[in-house]
Amino acid sequence: MTDALKLLMVEDSPSLAAIYNAYLAEENYQIITVDSLGRAHATLDAFVPDLVLLDIELPDGNGIDFLDHTMTLDTPPKVVVMTAHGTSDMAVNAIQIGASDFLTKPFDAARLKVTLGNAAAQLDLGKQIEELSSKQRKSYANFIGASNAMQTVYQTIDSLAPSDATGFIVGESGTGKELAAEAIHAHSPRSGKEFVAINCGAIPGELMESELFGHVKGAFTGASAAREGAASIANGGTLFLDEICEMDLELQKKLLRFIQTGTFRKVGSNTLETVDVRFVCATNRDPLVEVREGRFREDLFYRLHVVPLRLPPLRERDRDILLIARHFLDIYANQSSKNFTSFSAAAEEQMLRYVWPGNVRQLQNVVQQAVVLNQGEQIEIDMLALDVHQGLVDDAEREDNTSPKDKASTTESEQDDLAKRRAIKPLWMVEKRAIEAAVTACDGNINRAAGLLEVAPSTLYRKRQAWINEIDVDE
Repeated sequence: MTDALKLLMVEDSPSLAAIYNAYLAEENYQIITVDSLGRAHATLDAFVPDLVLLDIELPDGNGIDFLDHTMTLDTPPKVVVMTAHGTSDMAVNAIQIGASDFLTKPFDAARLKVTLGNAAAQLDLGKQIEELSSKQRKSYANFIGASNAMQTVYQTIDSLAPSDATGFIVGESGTGKELAAEAIHAHSPRSGKEFVAINCGAIPGELMESELFGHVKGAFTGASAAREGAASIANGGTLFLDEICEMDLELQKKLLRFIQTGTFRKVGSNTLETVDVRFVCATNRDPLVEVREGRFREDLFYRLHVVPLRLPPLRERDRDILLIARHFLDIYANQSSKNFTSFSAAAEEQMLRYVWPGNVRQLQNVVQQAVVLNQGEQIEIDMLALDVHQGLVDDAEREDNTSPKDKASTTESEQDDLAKRRAIKPLWMVEKRAIEAAVTACDGNINRAAGLLEVAPSTLYRKRQAWINEIDVDE
């Protein structure tokens, strides 16, 4: 049998209090009954209830005052208020303040048990969410993000880092592939040695071999002195090969031999050198497509593709967008000595709806530009340099307004990708539309809509009030 939940009953009528206690006699509650606000306050700290059954009209005041007080506690109990028939406005007010639900007198035993049972379930769910949230990391290494997608990234890095297995990072440009490689190195036994990064797409092919393996003096025109390559510098540490699919096929062959044997020759040298490096590589392309098209060696792919790590694009990271945007806002506001402290509700909604084709790098640029070019305490929607004709998730009319010339310049795969993005709505938007549709279908009856949606009426009152408050802020 589970531990009994502690229930504080605040009811000034002795006969009703006795009836409610009788209703709950076989339920798993430890009940203390008081008949006034004064006794309720005196009992609260000592008893520390999980649930409160609260009458609104009490001899020494209004139960709303006690409800207000419970909401200020570090761990507030779930409060179910009891109101007389015809005082629905008071019940709605109690829900908006924070009550879990309400009961209209008179009510029977079944209604009381179900309502308290729902409140107890909410209490248990809240504890589970709090426990999960405490385990959920909001940042990791140089990453910022609490979304489930990023929790998977953090867990993969935790598992990969202690080993010497090669990490193969895939992700769109701007998702933080080098940050992931740095995190793998920082959490590995090699963290005390060098982390060396080479961007295979930024270095001309004829110089790439020298960058990777080094060269001796006179190896080629301009080689006036010997030079250590990344492989030598990273000895004992980590060698990160970014945009690996951009590497020339001939050099891929030499890289494969290096990975297999740990040995290489500098350009212009006949001396075989041996190093101990841990490889991490990354690409913003689909490596299997590159292999299939003959641009990437299959044997090299399978040598490198040991532990895959996918970095999700920003559009798949839920409200991480706002966490990251606020982080950049703090940085650039301080750097520019500006007074910006937040984003308006409309600006945040726009950022959540935008697909961010440039990912975190684009978000960083947008926030920096907004801070540099504007003044104020809040970033407004018109300060955000977003191409709304190409970036909004639910811009259903965009394709119809696209000129034939623009359509011709867009590849079929890009159109398919954009169509998929437009079809996906943020979770909060789907929830809001579902709730509004249910309330409309029930002619505004919140209780009936809550029943059809299988949630407590208090949930709908709180969410709808929150949306109203956001509209007030925007105006």
